[in-house]
Amino acid sequence: MTLPRRTFFKLAAGLAAAAGAPGVARADTYPSRPVHIIVDLPAGLAPDVGARLIAPPLSERLGQPVIVENKPGAGGNVGAEYVVRAAPDGYTLLAEISGNAVNATLYPKLTFDFLRDIAPVAFIGATPFVLAVHPSFPANTVPEFIAYAKANPGKINVATAGAGTAPHLAGELFKMMAGVNLVQISYRTNYMPDVLSGQVPVSFVAVAPGLAFLRAGKLRGLGVTSAARMSILPDIPAIAEFVPGYEGSGWLGVGAPKNTPAAVIDRLNKEINAIIVDPKMKPRLIALGIEPDPMTPAQFGKLCADATEKWAKVIKFAGIKLE
Repeated sequence: MTLPRRTFFKLAAGLAAAAGAPGVARADTYPSRPVHIIVDLPAGLAPDVGARLIAPPLSERLGQPVIVENKPGAGGNVGAEYVVRAAPDGYTLLAEISGNAVNATLYPKLTFDFLRDIAPVAFIGATPFVLAVHPSFPANTVPEFIAYAKANPGKINVATAGAGTAPHLAGELFKMMAGVNLVQISYRTNYMPDVLSGQVPVSFVAVAPGLAFLRAGKLRGLGVTSAARMSILPDIPAIAEFVPGYEGSGWLGVGAPKNTPAAVIDRLNKEINAIIVDPKMKPRLIALGIEPDPMTPAQFGKLCADATEKWAKVIKFAGIKLE
């Protein structure tokens, strides 16, 4: 079939415009400019450090600079929405955390849908917490802690970084599954001084800031919130060993705006998976309290959906509302 000359030129112009349009990524040329990873938390926290750890090797593999940017605010929603509104071309990515799944319920008036608007790219790993107590606390194991809590309902204070934060929810899940009544004390500033002094004797502490205190005996680790023991803390049992089915860890991954080309997502997934299991990188992530765990985009997507559903139940059970 021979096309009329005018029709031919219209089609050719349309194809050229589509190929050069902003936000359209071609798999055979991606990436051709810097890639940005947006961290929706302040600098220095574990997700930020984790993103900055993988950025240099990802840059080497992609052949383009990978730039980490912090856009905190509104519990992480500022950075997440920035990525949602970005062009779906693989050049603006989100350092996804479990808090994004939590926020889907915690913030009822969000202008975006986490599961619908962020495409899963790659899972970096779980970021478990440690149920830690002051050395003077009268419990040395999780069963002893549960027994003591049941004998003293509403009398045990637990320090948290604020309502709806991952450690807070890990504690609420523990309360729900262990059938205990603990009092969550929210801090707007660093709560570790009060935990170390014994003023608030219990916390679900992140591994990176808590590791030195645990090893020095200034805190006693009773259990980790991961489903299994952590490689960096092999002598501390998983809470799940005593409370079957318990899993209250945070996590870190990478997401992209919806409609990002599948070929681009697959490329990023392949490169990130290779980075996190690299013998030089894996121990650095573990030292940060991140348990590397390569996944396909589909597997990571299921994890996000499951986490959103799980934490919605915990939030409703605990009656958590933002002040």
